[in-house]
Amino acid sequence: MDDIESLALGAWILGTGGGGNPYLPLLNMRALYKEGHRIQLIDAADLADDDWVGTVANMGAPLVGQERLIDSLTLARAVSVMEKHIGKRFAALMSMEIGGANGVRPLMAAAHLKRPIVDSDTMARAYPELQMTSVAIGGLKPCPVSVVDVRGFESIVHKVPTWKWAERVARKICTEYGASAATCQPPRTGAEVKEWGIHGTVTKAMTLGAAVREAQRRHDDPIAAILEVEPGKLLFRGKVTDVQRRAAEGWLRGVVRFDGFDDWRGSQMSINFQNEWIVSFRDGEPLAMTPDLICVLNSDTGEAVGSETIRYGQRVTVIALPPPDIFLSPKGLEHVGPRAFGYDLDFRSVFSA
Repeated sequence: MDDIESLALGAWILGTGGGGNPYLPLLNMRALYKEGHRIQLIDAADLADDDWVGTVANMGAPLVGQERLIDSLTLARAVSVMEKHIGKRFAALMSMEIGGANGVRPLMAAAHLKRPIVDSDTMARAYPELQMTSVAIGGLKPCPVSVVDVRGFESIVHKVPTWKWAERVARKICTEYGASAATCQPPRTGAEVKEWGIHGTVTKAMTLGAAVREAQRRHDDPIAAILEVEPGKLLFRGKVTDVQRRAAEGWLRGVVRFDGFDDWRGSQMSINFQNEWIVSFRDGEPLAMTPDLICVLNSDTGEAVGSETIRYGQRVTVIALPPPDIFLSPKGLEHVGPRAFGYDLDFRSVFSA
């Protein structure tokens, strides 16, 4: 269970503001462990090429997810609905996105279904849309997708021509469900996971979380601890001065603004978000942008601050972490670069400056 505590904290950092706060899934996992459930973590290399793998995630606006809770049995049902639809049993489950609560939720389903979890995902962070994944960049099949909710609703997006259509249709269903739903993404074979998954991300989140927890225990600087285990870059320190957000079309959208402290005194930063932190500006000029990971952290604890929980007066530190190489490719940038979110900006990494 200690590893899952670290996983939740690290996944929240990798969530880049989105993926949902993992605190409630962590409470679920504590309860499941008390009941005797255990989770096995396996490498993608352990999969047979013809194994089938279920990819689990919650869909919706993080703010709504704080009020309309997704329980472990509902997540497991999303998987079972998919297995029934395709007529196959999954050998293992994995995260669609290691970021935020979606880094922990597959474990909730795995506990009930008694399946191992693959140490891989398809984002190495959180992103708001289905086409923003390594498997979409790889051109793998975008369907079927199961969408279920706590009231017993069950839908299958059986056939769509593209990943963007999968996103549009599944998002519309999710919005009708009340902007929160459990999903099982298009089934993947072991061969596809090995070729197109982003590997070691569960372990990476655990390592990040363990570093922060140890720094907290020692009363050391948790931000420095993160930057010791990840090749990140310090971008800004300051105080939240304004938050504008709204839940619309199944997402949480808005902008947050900060006034600088210390070396950044007299400077301002703003970050635009669509569930996740997408583009940051310092004194009106673009600074960091997707696919670089923009992480807003509590300056005292090193724990992440999400787009649904950030509030006026918080003291925060903003860092950037490097993305996986697949998102830096020309096709990757088509899927997750700033233009994919509607910003008229050419991607420029803070790590190339």
